[in-house]
Amino acid sequence: MGFASAYLETRAIFPELIKEAPDKQTGIIVVVPACNESGLNCLLNSLASCSEPDCKVEVLVFVNAPPKADIETLHNNRKSIAGLYRWRTENINCCFRLFAIEADTSSVSGWGVGLARKTGMDEAVRRFDKIGRSDGVIVSLDADCQVESNYFTVLCDELLKRKDRSACSIYFEHPLSGKEFPEHNYRSVTLYELHLRYYFQGIRYSGFPYVFHTVGSALAVKALPYIRVGGMNRRQAGEDFYFIQKLVPGGGYCSLNSTTVYPSPRASGRVPFGTGATVLKMVMNNQESLYSYNFLAFKDLKVLFGMIEQVFNCKYCDESYQYYKLPASVQSFISETEWRERIQEIRGNTSGLQSFQKRFFNWFNMFKIVKYLNHVHLHYYRKYSVEEAACELLESIGIKFTSKNPAELLLVYRKLEKERY
Repeated sequence: MGFASAYLETRAIFPELIKEAPDKQTGIIVVVPACNESGLNCLLNSLASCSEPDCKVEVLVFVNAPPKADIETLHNNRKSIAGLYRWRTENINCCFRLFAIEADTSSVSGWGVGLARKTGMDEAVRRFDKIGRSDGVIVSLDADCQVESNYFTVLCDELLKRKDRSACSIYFEHPLSGKEFPEHNYRSVTLYELHLRYYFQGIRYSGFPYVFHTVGSALAVKALPYIRVGGMNRRQAGEDFYFIQKLVPGGGYCSLNSTTVYPSPRASGRVPFGTGATVLKMVMNNQESLYSYNFLAFKDLKVLFGMIEQVFNCKYCDESYQYYKLPASVQSFISETEWRERIQEIRGNTSGLQSFQKRFFNWFNMFKIVKYLNHVHLHYYRKYSVEEAACELLESIGIKFTSKNPAELLLVYRKLEKERY
């Protein structure tokens, strides 16, 4: 039996989809879900221009469609399959093996991007299982992306060869200008990426220790950690966020900032939220601004997380006394009863500060933070323009930047992320 036999038997949706045996030196498998796509050649040409790593690489393009897909989607999928075979024939000497895979999804309920991504990643696990490569890297990428030329070599050197790393979020940048899309698309995606990076820095500012981007087209995980968390989930949207939250507690998760994925700024209505959905909404509504979280919400989290050591050291204090030191917005989110019960439970199962902190953040994790932010912006704080919020955060960390031009602000946030993390 291979390392993934039990997982594949109980968790995989489909039997083996690729009959050709993997090369024994395969160390990286890129998984690309594709539904009603027309730009696959751009992705493949970008991957083909990458430097060759110290391992073999496979690219699995899973062409799929939801049950009852319209005729146009099915027609475009057939064109995609033919185009993939044609591209493979014309590029036999490129640095990866390309596989176009299909599966009958008509009987699978709840089909969406989560199940599509899961099917491709499970097939990658199956191929690594055949060659006994539990450390093989499974990369999640989208059909509308391009990548930096060092994409494969960085994944090989900074993840595959690093035994201390199990998975990663890969640095990404949306194009901010061009002729492929209308100008409004570029402005919309600029504002959305600024929101993502402001949100990232806001949580980092708060003192939360496990801050990672959750973009499905920019993540990678080794095969064994993948199966240990039960594989990719079946959600029709947000599958990347939930998957990463399962991986982080296992350790070895990192931000990989030495290469770049370039997602498209296209509008899309396939999922209810995310980049494509946000761009679509902004374009359809002719929206020139984007509201984001109030910086005061992150400042309140900083107070909460800054109290952890004090709470730990105050072993004989009444937990209620510590509760009333919390910011009012946090008190509106956590009841005194919940606070007392949780602190007592954490204290009763830990002996040192480090274990106390770890258990505290297992409770007040990213799921809890998202719920907190949603709560306080319904009942306590107002959202305001992402430009204003981003400037406020920069000022709080000692960076003077007065321009509220979203593209200029975004460049500052990109640089900040590259330099510090």
